[in-house]
Amino acid sequence: MSTSTSTFVIRWINFLTMILALAVIGFGVWMSSHQDECKRSLTIPVMGLGALILLISFIGFLGACKHISLLLWTYLVLLFIVLVAIMVFTVLAFIITNTGSGHTSPGLSYKEYHLEDYSSWFIKQLNNTDNWSHLRSCLVKSEDCNNLSKRYKFLKEYRHAELSPIEAGCCRPPSECGYPMVNASYYDLSYKPVSTNKDCKLYKNDKSIKCYDCDSCKAGVAQYMKTEWRVVAIFNLILFVILSFVYFVGCCARRNAGSSDQSKVRGR
Repeated sequence: MSTSTSTFVIRWINFLTMILALAVIGFGVWMSSHQDECKRSLTIPVMGLGALILLISFIGFLGACKHISLLLWTYLVLLFIVLVAIMVFTVLAFIITNTGSGHTSPGLSYKEYHLEDYSSWFIKQLNNTDNWSHLRSCLVKSEDCNNLSKRYKFLKEYRHAELSPIEAGCCRPPSECGYPMVNASYYDLSYKPVSTNKDCKLYKNDKSIKCYDCDSCKAGVAQYMKTEWRVVAIFNLILFVILSFVYFVGCCARRNAGSSDQSKVRGR
């Protein structure tokens, strides 16, 4: 492969990688548009990764167009670091999200979630006072719990609803408490709970309290994060395969260009 051919390959590979980076940013924007204001922060790393790949690809593209060897080497080194970071994050994401699932309850179509089922990392992060204080304020602002009574007018309809993990864990007391359900947003707390679960005493009908301090709410958030992380991890795995191919082609083209340059020097 001649120097001109190698430069051409690197140039177009990086051009295609820039398009891929824009696709990653677009994926992050799409995820952001489908989330509320609080959950939207989870999409920032995806858009950040896309912006980083865009910058690295631009360095490679500029180096190939201007024939600047230093920029090409910088491009390959940075791309290698990104590949390692993506692989580490993806492996950790699959490990962390490998535990935890919902439990069925008699008479209910939706599942309930237990915090102890999830990874120790999730539990540690959710039990952190500062972390949970921020998440709790987001949950209160979201109005998800208060909208349940508007969405489900009848108890039978509510029992057979497909509630999200956050709605099932944060908007109602665990079913094991035995509180009679008045409507989708109100339970009769005059009854003594039949379970020793501490969440039974933490639940209140007040819209600013609900079960936001319950372990069941933290478990619902953990299940939501698990699902989102799995999507991002699968996306990163696909991205890793594509970028590995780009890196391999870039290395081969750069090596051939170097060999061609040495041959020209010897021939003089």
